[in-house]
Amino acid sequence: MTDTPRFPTEWLTLPDLVDVLGEPLGRVRRLLDENYLVGSRRDGVLRVPAVFIVDGRPLPSLRGTIIVLHDAGFDADETIDWLLTPEETIGVAPIEALLAGRKSEVRRVAATLA
Repeated sequence: MTDTPRFPTEWLTLPDLVDVLGEPLGRVRRLLDENYLVGSRRDGVLRVPAVFIVDGRPLPSLRGTIIVLHDAGFDADETIDWLLTPEETIGVAPIEALLAGRKSEVRRVAATLA
């Protein structure tokens, strides 16, 4: 990983996600298992970047993008790092582009990473 500045975000633990999403723990775990969210162990605790949650729900364009990255061979840590790190071909961090509604562009770039 380079020293490129990453998109700033807070990190949410599973109990935080239960509160933010208003869902039981089992449902939160299912969202992770089904790629609606992606998490990473940080300091031994599974955490999800808060920027992946919009209006109390997982960002809708995130799931397909996570699947494309996993298909390209990215693990959870690499997926999160790619989403939060500025991407030259997109001009911003991919998560910024997703938040701006540029899903097709982000997925097109992600698909070339395999």
